[in-house]
Amino acid sequence: MRLPMTKSALSLARESLRTAEAAMPSYSHRFSPKRYTQPQLTAILVVRHFYHLDYRGTEQMLREWSDLRDAIGLKRVPTYSTLCRAEERLFKKVPLPLCSLPFSTAVEHTN
Repeated sequence: MRLPMTKSALSLARESLRTAEAAMPSYSHRFSPKRYTQPQLTAILVVRHFYHLDYRGTEQMLREWSDLRDAIGLKRVPTYSTLCRAEERLFKKVPLPLCSLPFSTAVEHTN
């Protein structure tokens, strides 16, 4: 199945959030801080790679772009260190270059 490509960061964020919500639990552990869900962090990291940003640039973009915060459902902006730790945790089982591939290509590699 071939998915349509988008140039819209908001569409990408919404679709990433929807997909992550269906694929993973909201929190990694029952004692996790309840500030951000794993799907929210995943959507942020997908947008980070879409724009080829570093963690501090991603944090700044989220501070300035209220529509993106709304699309992801953020009440507050995560710090760059939160994003760095989340990426290490969320993508440790899947190599990052594989995460950067279009979804249809990534599915072919994992099957």
